[in-house]
Amino acid sequence: MKVVGRQKIDVGMKDFPVARQPLLAWLNEMEHASWQNPNELKEQFGVASILKAGRVVFNICGNKYRLIVQISYEMGIVNVRFFGTHAEYDKVDAQII
Repeated sequence: MKVVGRQKIDVGMKDFPVARQPLLAWLNEMEHASWQNPNELKEQFGVASILKAGRVVFNICGNKYRLIVQISYEMGIVNVRFFGTHAEYDKVDAQII
């Protein structure tokens, strides 16, 4: 998969240094993935939350941080929409951000 919107992750790693290694590991997983559908993603990331319209929420650092992406399985693109603390995540709508 190709990851776009990576600047949100770069800012997250700068603002929350403890999240750096987990985010780098997540990026590595994404760049080597080739899922064809949400079921295949769920096989690899069992605790990821699959939402409508290709949206997926990942827990980072034991759920201290949340990462929202929109995935186009057909095009092989993961678009990073949001990264922040759990409290910040509670203030956004994962379906529209």
